[in-house]
Amino acid sequence: MKAIVVHAANDIRLETRAAREPDSSEVQVQIERGGICGSDLHYVQHGGFGTVKLREPMILGHEIAGRVVKTGKNVQSVATGDLVAISPSRACNMCEYCLSGNPNHCLNMRFYGSAMPFPHIQGAFRELLTVQENQCANAEGLSASEAAMAEPLAVTIHAARQAGNLVGKRVLITGCGPIGLLCLLVAQAAGAREVITTDISDYPLQMAEKLGANGTININTANSDTPLAQYQENKGHFDTLFECTGVASALAQALPAIKPRGIIVQLGLGGDMNLPVQQITAKELQLRGSFRFHEEFFTGISWLQSKRLDVNPLITHTIELDKMEHAFNLAADRSQALKVHLAFGEN
Repeated sequence: MKAIVVHAANDIRLETRAAREPDSSEVQVQIERGGICGSDLHYVQHGGFGTVKLREPMILGHEIAGRVVKTGKNVQSVATGDLVAISPSRACNMCEYCLSGNPNHCLNMRFYGSAMPFPHIQGAFRELLTVQENQCANAEGLSASEAAMAEPLAVTIHAARQAGNLVGKRVLITGCGPIGLLCLLVAQAAGAREVITTDISDYPLQMAEKLGANGTININTANSDTPLAQYQENKGHFDTLFECTGVASALAQALPAIKPRGIIVQLGLGGDMNLPVQQITAKELQLRGSFRFHEEFFTGISWLQSKRLDVNPLITHTIELDKMEHAFNLAADRSQALKVHLAFGEN
């Protein structure tokens, strides 16, 4: 089979790898769609992010969906021919965090396409992938592209859980990449009364408008040194902030617009950030991290199947596997692309 392998910054290759046969409780899936994530881009452009660095060649990818082609003898929940979304979250279910209900913090997590441990966890951008039965979410009624959006959607559903009740809340989202825009959709679905989004590029903000944002602000072109000044009166306007950039300046600009005792959910991972601790303390703000997901993956599939939200507008490009370099370059161009999918097969 073919697989997309990153060797170092600016060095990705389409290589031939052996496919593994499924055992009695496993499923082999022919991958049809794979979404390029921000972490994939970090590996391709920079060889990693923060303290996470490539130390050996690694297959990329973790946002994937495809058709079941083989099943082990004990598999019951899916059958040959089924379209499935595949959760990349493979917790051990034995460590203290798994047993305490926090599997996203598993001590032995094997998350596809991750250079955090060594040897690295090989990813899912390959034509054939053998997975555990419990990783498969039946995606009946969805396209392969919709099903491949279950992973980033799960990230934002988990973030919404970190934020708590959003019914009637005013929400600010900094950063309108795919995660920020999915936060917008999830906040709307969770009952937020108002959602305002910020970014430094017009294209993603235009998409936020199409998706129903109540307002958008381009931080770079706003006619003010304090682009959120209109929301700073009376100690702030927003109840909740979803910070999706990982950039310290974005958080600093947002804090004066957050109400006292507001909740900040930090999703963006861009390396360490300097925090305006005095503002956080004086306003009694709650800073909550949000990292990956686990059971929310299956929630995301059910939301997509019930049409609770529509992710199709975010899928701006689908590129054939043999043009993978173009796909990665396009995914990095925020002036014209949001979510770029690699096409591994038909549908």
